[in-house]
Amino acid sequence: MTRVVSLFLPNWSTDRLRRKAGDAAPPAEAPLVLIGREGNRRVVLAADAAAQAAGLRAGMPVSKAQVLVPDLLIQDADPAADADGLERLAIWLLRLAPIVAPDSPDGIIIDSTGADHLHGGENAMLAGLLGRLTMSGVVARAAIADTWGAAHALARYAARPTIIVSPGHSRDAVAPLPLTALRLTPATVASLHTLGFERIGDLLAQPRAPLTLRFGPEIGRRLDQALGLSAEPIEPIRSPELVEVRRAFAEPIGAAETIARYIGKLVARLCEILEERDEGVRRLDLICHRVDNRAQAVRVGTATPVRDVKRLTRLLCDKIETIEPGFGIEVLTLTATVAEPLTRKQTVTSLVEESVPDVSDLIDTLMNRVGERAIYRLAPVASDVPERSVCRIPAMAADNNASWPTHWPRPSRLLPQPEVVETVALLPDHPPVSFTWRGIRRRVRRADGPERVFGEWWKRDAELIAVRDYFRVEDDAGERYWLYRAGDGENAATGSHRWFLHGVFG
Repeated sequence: MTRVVSLFLPNWSTDRLRRKAGDAAPPAEAPLVLIGREGNRRVVLAADAAAQAAGLRAGMPVSKAQVLVPDLLIQDADPAADADGLERLAIWLLRLAPIVAPDSPDGIIIDSTGADHLHGGENAMLAGLLGRLTMSGVVARAAIADTWGAAHALARYAARPTIIVSPGHSRDAVAPLPLTALRLTPATVASLHTLGFERIGDLLAQPRAPLTLRFGPEIGRRLDQALGLSAEPIEPIRSPELVEVRRAFAEPIGAAETIARYIGKLVARLCEILEERDEGVRRLDLICHRVDNRAQAVRVGTATPVRDVKRLTRLLCDKIETIEPGFGIEVLTLTATVAEPLTRKQTVTSLVEESVPDVSDLIDTLMNRVGERAIYRLAPVASDVPERSVCRIPAMAADNNASWPTHWPRPSRLLPQPEVVETVALLPDHPPVSFTWRGIRRRVRRADGPERVFGEWWKRDAELIAVRDYFRVEDDAGERYWLYRAGDGENAATGSHRWFLHGVFG
């Protein structure tokens, strides 16, 4: 089932202008409009959130806008720069999925079929996307549906700020939306309103023939596109710097063996170009253009730059089962969407030294099956606070030679969050005599400590005088635990003096 993301940028023109101005941009609370000419009239072409809250709208005469908001900020609109910025944003979003295209003038369309699991699911993918845009100062809403038409309509008229429609439910989702969500001309919408049609559902309940006879085929085409009955191909945007190879077929292909054979040929041609540029692939996109005007994409990634034909061919062929050729594929396009310089390694042989095994091939296979985020390794961080002393890094990231301190033992298992325990203990420096964790009382036979950990005052003001006292304890069953008391046991300002279990020794 195809899944499409529509990204709606309601204030793209003004957001882009503020981002371009940087520190010189006017404050967000200052109403800003962009103006242009319609014939001999000067009209508002775009208004930011503050201007819209003051009652200003696109199409309003500039003179009226100045009367409504005396301190209004006015700048000339630049549609060409807006379109160019939208294309650059679409190219940046290629990191999400192989098929991305601008949806002018205020949106971007993404075919996310088969890509959401690489980003933690559709909810996580949209949350991460909108979060990055918000941090960049761009207001956005997004919707996911089965078709471009449905996602486009929902993003603009239903998303607050996101909406995800379950597969196969696009018809029910778009039925309550206004007619303008169908991307019909204003004249057609006005005529339909005259006849009493207000919602898309009103049109869905009507026979097509009278509508086509009166308004032409446009209404039926838009309805079919929204419901997935008619194809609406997305022409993916490509940066001119990307390395891309294509193969068109006189007769459409569909057998898995045939697709695999031509994948190998395309990879070989791509690697020849990359060798001339001394680069290797980090992300590879295969787009299959079908005869029914639909496109399917396969994406694979690598942990390190790769230019090995057999290895890249295998990674792509592992994904062939996800391709639905339909009535046949007429064009295959292979693009290195991310390429990096490939450093040559000199092979050193010795009678006494053993070569380090290369596990990057295994890492590539795993990350393309379960997602890049699921394959990682842990690295030390310069922090005395235990939960801050470790971070996730890519599986094949370079070793920075950092290590954890060894003067105090650390548990093999650290709990995600310290858990409160009930204890019997003498203050201020004695370990607990017993403690109750998860409903089970444990008597302490041996203990060592305390190890005092101070708060990192340069990160949070609340940690200015905060401390923790850690103890390693062993119970009657020989199990060893890592407990701490919040505070120094004397001054209440240093902590609550409650006890927590933070880790378990293996």
